[in-house]
Amino acid sequence: MLNSSSSLNIKITSLLALALSLTAFASISVNSKVPETKTEDRKTAIVLNSGEASVSLIDMSTRQVYKTFPIGKEPHHLMITPDQKSVLVANAAGDDVVFLDPKTGDVQRRLPNIIDPYHIGYSPDKKWFVAAGNRLDRVDIYKANGQELTMSKIVKASKTPSHITFTSNSKITFVTLQDSDELIAIELSSQEILWRMPIGKMPAGVWMTPGDKYLLIGLTGSDSVQVIDWKNQKIIKEIKTGKGAHNFRPLGDKRHIFLTNRVDSTISILDMVKLEKVADITGLPSGPDCMDITPDGKELWVTFRFAKKVGIIDIASRKLISTIPVGKSPHGIFFHPSAPWQ
Repeated sequence: MLNSSSSLNIKITSLLALALSLTAFASISVNSKVPETKTEDRKTAIVLNSGEASVSLIDMSTRQVYKTFPIGKEPHHLMITPDQKSVLVANAAGDDVVFLDPKTGDVQRRLPNIIDPYHIGYSPDKKWFVAAGNRLDRVDIYKANGQELTMSKIVKASKTPSHITFTSNSKITFVTLQDSDELIAIELSSQEILWRMPIGKMPAGVWMTPGDKYLLIGLTGSDSVQVIDWKNQKIIKEIKTGKGAHNFRPLGDKRHIFLTNRVDSTISILDMVKLEKVADITGLPSGPDCMDITPDGKELWVTFRFAKKVGIIDIASRKLISTIPVGKSPHGIFFHPSAPWQ
């Protein structure tokens, strides 16, 4: 039988052993964490949370949000300035544009009195800046001089101007009118509407195919992409994609383009030369919308508006490999550098 002194020594020894094992376990747990990216090395994805009036910044290495901050009412779309020094965030209900650092996402400055900028775009020659006023049924055309914008004309435009694209010679901008089911062409030099044509239900995303041959229109109120011979104002083909066909992002190979189908929660891949759908990406969260592609062309990053997530898709396998929780109704997404927009 052990005496009380021996029993006490055994208990102390056991407690010391337990403490040492817990210390070792804690050390292993801390050391097993993913190391934080140094700020100067961090590659940042900028995501607009339209339903929360905020921006989320994602560390693309750790795939985690490291900062969320208020930006303005209804931020929907964003794009880089011609000098590559700023990212413009268009606050549609806030009636302003915010300049962010493209590498860090930090706020640089705010430009007031840009009214109802839902979708925005610079002409290819960088001399014009166009904002589609989704809420106020107008298209605003500005003269652009670097980062400075000077109002040139307000073009009244039926119901709900949505998305914008241009001819490669910067002579014409095209705008879809979501609630009047139309497409308009505006001459930039005169800021006059050249023509308008009826198209499919709730047109949104619009993209020019290589060589300025055709326009592709995503029909959010339907399940297809319309192919428009814009020189003759004719619909020449309809490509079935999925319900809620919405927005485009070219792969960067001058041939293939991705299209989000917001209602079916799929992404279609189209051949812009053959004018055919070549594949679908399925098994996705709800409400895919805006996209960007990593500079190596391997990953497609997508905002999922209904799921409050950003998803990362492996392009080669066409599989969703990761999701990142963000804010309410995430819309625009941007990182720099990215794959070419062609």
